[in-house]
Amino acid sequence: MTQPGSESTTTSTRHGFGVDVGGSGIKGGIVDLVTGELVGDRYKIETPQPSTPEAVAAVVASIAQRFEWTGPVGVTLPAVVTGGIARSAANIDKSWIDTDARALFARALGHENVVVLNDADAAGVAEDRYGAGKGRSGVVVLLTFGTGIGSAILHDGVLLPNTELGHMEVGGKEAEHRAASSVKETKELSYKEWAKEVSRVLETFEALLWPDLFIAGGGISRKSEKWIPLLTNRTPVVAATLQNAAGIVGAALFADTAAASEQAR
Repeated sequence: MTQPGSESTTTSTRHGFGVDVGGSGIKGGIVDLVTGELVGDRYKIETPQPSTPEAVAAVVASIAQRFEWTGPVGVTLPAVVTGGIARSAANIDKSWIDTDARALFARALGHENVVVLNDADAAGVAEDRYGAGKGRSGVVVLLTFGTGIGSAILHDGVLLPNTELGHMEVGGKEAEHRAASSVKETKELSYKEWAKEVSRVLETFEALLWPDLFIAGGGISRKSEKWIPLLTNRTPVVAATLQNAAGIVGAALFADTAAASEQAR
């Protein structure tokens, strides 16, 4: 996968377009690739049920059409994605597994300027470039706390794609079965009780990766003041700043960079 980094020559305005596919909603928008901010409002459509590849691709195409966008498009999936092919499926229909997602979206959009990547990877790249990780060197790990735990690992801005840290075993359980925000809700844990579980997970990740910074994302990051100060792991933890726009922004950045690399060949 092309790493984001070089300036695009495709447009002097430095705008890109990203679509973030989730289990409940599909949202997209135009991104200012200089600032990482959305240009205007994002547009969201409920994820079709069943969320088959063809049904989701039709929604992605309709979102691009709404913005009259015909340039490069980045699309995130809640899945491991290698070579444009979905290798797993989380919160979307299992028929996605082994689907050539890039070819599918290219047909739906009517052009080949499409990049598909994992949703947490997109959020991690966006936070590292524009958000909570901006200006930080070394190893930065984004963790999205939601139904599960998504992860993205970057070293000096370079992504190691498709990490699945949420599935690591921590004390006999998968990390996300111990410390996802859904666990807090289901078990009705206090922030103090949940922070203890999060700390245990982070300490395990620290022993493996020795990161310089953790970025906490997901909806619960909006209440970071209630639980981040309670964490006891050694690595600094900061709240994500791009919130729900991170996936869109990261997808747009990847698509823009891929288009620039293709032009340079």
